[in-house]
Amino acid sequence: MDLRHRMSSSRLHSGMFFTLCAAGVAQTGSAAFAACPLELAVYGDAESAAEIDFRPTGGSAVVTNTFKMVLDNGVVLDGIVMWTQGVARPHGSLMYKCPTGDVTGDELAACTLWEGVVYSADDKGNIALLPAEGVDAPKTLIFPDLGPSLQMSAAYGANGFSKLPWDVFSLKGCQE
Repeated sequence: MDLRHRMSSSRLHSGMFFTLCAAGVAQTGSAAFAACPLELAVYGDAESAAEIDFRPTGGSAVVTNTFKMVLDNGVVLDGIVMWTQGVARPHGSLMYKCPTGDVTGDELAACTLWEGVVYSADDKGNIALLPAEGVDAPKTLIFPDLGPSLQMSAAYGANGFSKLPWDVFSLKGCQE
C-alpha cells in the first residue's frame, strides 16, 4: 500500500470515528431525554394543534395515568387512563367540562369527547400499550381516531378549539 492510500484510509477511519462518537453523544443525549418518567412527560402532535401534559395520579387504585390535553383557544381536556378487565388494555378518555361529585353515566358520556386504547411506540417503531406511570416516557403516543372524534364534539368550532390534532404525539420534554 502506498503512503497516499494509507493517509486517505486513515482520514476515512478518523472521519468514521468522529461520526460514530457524535452519534453516540446524540444517543446519550436522547437517552437522558428519554429518562423522563411518564407522569411528567410532555407530548405534542405534528400539527402543533395540541399538547399533552401528564400528571401524577396521586395513588389511584383504578386510574393508571392522568393528563391534560391543551388545545388552541384555551380549551383544556381532562384525560385519564384505566386498564380494562379481561383482556387488559389501557383505555383512555378525554373529557371536557365534566360535572364533579355524584355523576351519572349519562353525564359522563355527554362530556367525554374521545375514548379508546392508548398505544405507545419506541424510536424503532415497535408498538406497545401505554404503560402505567413510574416508567420512562415512551417516544411516541398514539390516540386512534382522535381528530375525527374531537371534530364531532361540541367543544370544536366557533366557541371552542379550531385546530384538530393528529393521532400521533411525540415526546417534547419533561416537566420539572
